Amino acid sequence: MELSHLRAFLAVAEELHFGRAAQRLHLAQPPVSRAVRALERELGAALFQRSTRFVRLTPAGEALVGPANQVFEALHRAAAAVTAAERGQTGRVRIAYAGASTQQLVGRLARAVRQAHPGIQLELSSQQFAQPALERLLAGDIEVALGRWDHVPAGVFSRIVLDDDLVLAVPAGHRLARRDDISMADVAGEAFVSLPPVPGGVLPDRLRRLSHGAGFAADVVQVAPDTHSALSLVAAGVGCHLTLSSVAVAAGDPSLSFLRIRDEVDPVGLRLAWRDEVATPALAVVLGLAELVVPTVG
Repeated sequence: MELSHLRAFLAVAEELHFGRAAQRLHLAQPPVSRAVRALERELGAALFQRSTRFVRLTPAGEALVGPANQVFEALHRAAAAVTAAERGQTGRVRIAYAGASTQQLVGRLARAVRQAHPGIQLELSSQQFAQPALERLLAGDIEVALGRWDHVPAGVFSRIVLDDDLVLAVPAGHRLARRDDISMADVAGEAFVSLPPVPGGVLPDRLRRLSHGAGFAADVVQVAPDTHSALSLVAAGVGCHLTLSSVAVAAGDPSLSFLRIRDEVDPVGLRLAWRDEVATPALAVVLGLAELVVPTVG
């Protein structure tokens, strides 16, 4: 069944006149008549009653009008879907993020995408640590990663969207709890709660470098699986925990005190990362919105 035959049929069905249908299609009348006859032969049914005085739809012709219109509506939707995808108005973007402080940023980005481009679907996955998110990005399993890495490998673009100071979490009754800031030398000999020393783990690395710089090795008495667990252990008096200022702001726990670290150490930045080739128009749109919603700091 050729589209040109269906198009000629619909024009005649609406005009009930072969001459006017031909004018509407910018064709001579004979090609329109041939198209309708070819469709009738293919379907094995007369679609019109014809005389020198009138043209009327047969029951078979009336039955065909709806499905024929649906064919062209489907073609229009298909073309519109392709155009929308090419413009980045539809598609899927997979985002993995790590760290409690990333959740609010991801929420703001998701809201902006939903408002501006509801046809783009974001698939969000929370990671316990940042390094697996970066590995998923390199493997092509996701398009965007949010996490804290001191270095990103070749083939990855990134920008810093949040800068964090290092703070030490201590129980509210700790001897230093009333201080605003401390040096690492002040906590030499203290017990520490640490996150796992996984490859690329920023905070365990900073704890090691800060304590060594202050002339001691941190006594890690407990490894916690995540930041929330680490803070619960601190509140219970197990030890101190090196964490980030954004975590301190979000914690809101009166049983904890957070002390800024004065020692010089490399800053800790939350990075938004993506592959150097922008794979889809939808990804380009999301990255553009991210520039507005979570702009680069510094």
